Amino acid sequence: MRTRSGVEPDEAAGLRADAVRNRNRILEVARKLFAERGLDVPMAAVARHAGVGVATLYRRFPTRESLITEVFADQFAACVSVVDDALADPDPWRGFCTVIERVCAMQAVDRGFSAAVVAAFPGAFDVEQERDRALRGFAELTRRAKENGRLRADFAQDDLTLLLMANCGIIAATAETAPAASRRLVAYLLDGLRAVHAVPAKPLPPPVPLSLHEVFGSPRP
Repeated sequence: MRTRSGVEPDEAAGLRADAVRNRNRILEVARKLFAERGLDVPMAAVARHAGVGVATLYRRFPTRESLITEVFADQFAACVSVVDDALADPDPWRGFCTVIERVCAMQAVDRGFSAAVVAAFPGAFDVEQERDRALRGFAELTRRAKENGRLRADFAQDDLTLLLMANCGIIAATAETAPAASRRLVAYLLDGLRAVHAVPAKPLPPPVPLSLHEVFGSPRP
């Protein structure tokens, strides 16, 4: 017996399975390319690396934003979870530091996530809602840490963007040493955010062997 489209049930099941495989392959490839190159990878390049036609890609993901939000859905959810865990910590300064450290660590291993964190997704209500929830939670952490005298009083919510931008710059310039360089930078930044003498400074992570040639992209002599 044929379906309304004239396709046998077994054949229809095969088509659905093939569509699922294509979709999963597109997401897998996009995730890898975004992590390596950022969000500017052409859709045609995603299709080519996934072994599907551009038309197939656009059937599954009509816009670049729809592909990006699907690729980073788990990371956005993880950010919300990190903030929720930090809010449950009885020590607001520790919770504040945990959010900065974990989000920056996520940035350090995925260039695409760095861009996705600050990108606008007007058509993706769930993503925008999750990000707003995470930001509200971070604002509450900030308030608590200031209130008990652990975080310097002049820290502003917009400074979170500043920290993420600094971390993003480190990541872009340091390639394979990015995670270690990021950890050291974050340790410096958090030490600078402590209210003076409020908490003993933690030892910095080990230094990372970096060259100014790497930072400025100039050729080595």
